[in-house]
Amino acid sequence: MDNIVENQVLNPELIKNVDKDLQPTQKRIMTPLSYAASFMGGCVSIGTFSMGAGLIGALTVPQAILAMIIGCAVIAVALVVIGNCGHKYGIPYTIQLRSSFGTTGLKVPGLLRGVPAVIWFGFQSWVGAGAINNCLKILFGFDNLPIVYALFTLLQVALAIKGFEGIKWLENISSIFIIVILIYMLYVVKTRFGTEIGETFSDIKGTWGMPFWAATTSFLGIYSTMIINASDYTRNLKENVGPKFTGTLYTVAILPVTLFMGLIGLLVTAATGNSDPVVVFSTTMGSKFLTILTLLFIAFAQVTTNVLNNIVPPAYVLMESFHMKWTHATILVGILSACCMPWKLVTANSAKGLSLFTQVYSAFLGPIFAVMAIDYYILRKKKLDINRMYDKEGPYKGVNWAAIIAILAGSLCSLVVVELSWYISLIPTGLLYYFLMKKLPASRNFRVGTIFEEEQTEEKVETALL
Repeated sequence: MDNIVENQVLNPELIKNVDKDLQPTQKRIMTPLSYAASFMGGCVSIGTFSMGAGLIGALTVPQAILAMIIGCAVIAVALVVIGNCGHKYGIPYTIQLRSSFGTTGLKVPGLLRGVPAVIWFGFQSWVGAGAINNCLKILFGFDNLPIVYALFTLLQVALAIKGFEGIKWLENISSIFIIVILIYMLYVVKTRFGTEIGETFSDIKGTWGMPFWAATTSFLGIYSTMIINASDYTRNLKENVGPKFTGTLYTVAILPVTLFMGLIGLLVTAATGNSDPVVVFSTTMGSKFLTILTLLFIAFAQVTTNVLNNIVPPAYVLMESFHMKWTHATILVGILSACCMPWKLVTANSAKGLSLFTQVYSAFLGPIFAVMAIDYYILRKKKLDINRMYDKEGPYKGVNWAAIIAILAGSLCSLVVVELSWYISLIPTGLLYYFLMKKLPASRNFRVGTIFEEEQTEEKVETALL
């Protein structure tokens, strides 16, 4: 039976060798409520603690809150911009990239998206394993972090193998629990460390200059990986949900979680000098029950984030680039995350390093966002031929050098001021991609279906007449 997408009949011959997880979505399983819950659970990143901790000495508490709000607002808009394609056509990120980067060229943005995800997967798994290990130590006297880490990683990979159906229920169940515990954690921090926090911030004047805007980039950067593969999520959202409503769902899901976790990281570090929430909450709760509950939350939060944001996207990239099966790809992501040696990243001095890491990889992801947005909205007017997208011998075969050159140039621009990397890259990358798509001979085939196709046809006619 033919697969019908956006009133287009998809040629079954084009997808017969494509893994079913990369084919256009045939069953949308996410209602608005479950979709918001998924993002709420998926955004509980231990990295947000570290981003908050990295603001110590630079911003006042109100300035830190505003920086988080601005970052989250940009995230919500960007998710809507990129996710429209997946929602409209039911295609994943790796297929969406074909029109702008080519069937071979997409490996470049795929790699740039996959590497940070794998590193975050390893980092967050180690932190979560540390929380579980502390619980086992308190309850049973068992203390073996490497074994717990290995088992914890296997658990997350197993959950991811079940696909979005399993992810949906995992995130739905977690969302209410997450908010309640975050409120409680913030309350504990404020009541137990109120004096220390007041003393730390009494001499901080804050600034509205570069450190403030760099802070928005840091919080934006945590989700910049999620932004460019937004179609992997929206393709599972029910069809009758419009972009404005979707943007509202993102804001409602992302903003409160980011504010709570960023503030907890900021205030805990200000009070104790330690940016590791596992260490802080395992030694300051004053109650064995509350300590275990909080540590289990920290571990559970890593599962909800990793499964949605740090396993699914690189697994899709591996499937597309190396023709792997879903199960094999998710297992490989787990192995690669351990190879990153996350125990080297989780140190007392990791907060500022993680912030820099986030800003640097954002310098590459911002240009990818710009290319995808210009290609879909400006050049193709949101109209894609799905048969062309799945035809590996069609006009999108090979590498679109206009996109590759544009993201390299954009990345160089953004690295000039790495603190604002994501923002700075957008305009130069977008303008260069537009110009190269119009003029670069090597991108001639990729003009099919764009606003330049008619100009190209007219040029051929004129040449023939001459």
